Amino acid sequence: MVIRRFLQRGGRAGVALLAAGACLLGGCATTSVNAEWTDPQFAGRSLRGKLVLVVCDANDTAVRRICQDQLAARVTGAGATPINASADLTVGPPPANDQTIAAARKAGAKAILGARVGPDATVVSPGPSVSFGLGGFGGSRGGVSGGGVGVAMPVGGGRVDTAYGADLTLTDVETVRLMWTGKVTAPASGNINTQIGELTRVGIEAAARAGFF
Repeated sequence: MVIRRFLQRGGRAGVALLAAGACLLGGCATTSVNAEWTDPQFAGRSLRGKLVLVVCDANDTAVRRICQDQLAARVTGAGATPINASADLTVGPPPANDQTIAAARKAGAKAILGARVGPDATVVSPGPSVSFGLGGFGGSRGGVSGGGVGVAMPVGGGRVDTAYGADLTLTDVETVRLMWTGKVTAPASGNINTQIGELTRVGIEAAARAGFF
């Protein structure tokens, strides 16, 4: 009855969200790139063999540290040399990240690889109980949220799993221009380490396909 009322009120949007929720609950979702953009002037500029400053931004310290380690390992595997950023450096456009730009130049890095990580959706299983936060994750520490669309279905008993997403950016240090960006989302699970590992893997693979690694 609740689902029927939801469909009547939400129309096609409701059907789409229910389908997405069913996919998450059924485990059919995979980590994927949902959006991607490359500045044509930087297309094909390889960072292999170059120094890359790696910066992760997340609301939780543990998530940020996991992301930092995972992303640095992916950069190494892609043929570049990662420089781990200190805890006070953040991801974002100038002037918010002036300190990050300065640190990258001091270290001799050619690019900054940033990742903003946060919850993208929450799934409660078993049962049709899904809370969506589509497009709402991201932001500096203290500003990451799962809000956005804000669609929710009744929650009964069951396990709560969170699907994480990451906004990844590659910034050219010399010009302070965005070279590449991509949004990656993972299916909900109770293992955040695994999700972040997949987010960084898929993100770096996308950047490599764009010619940066």
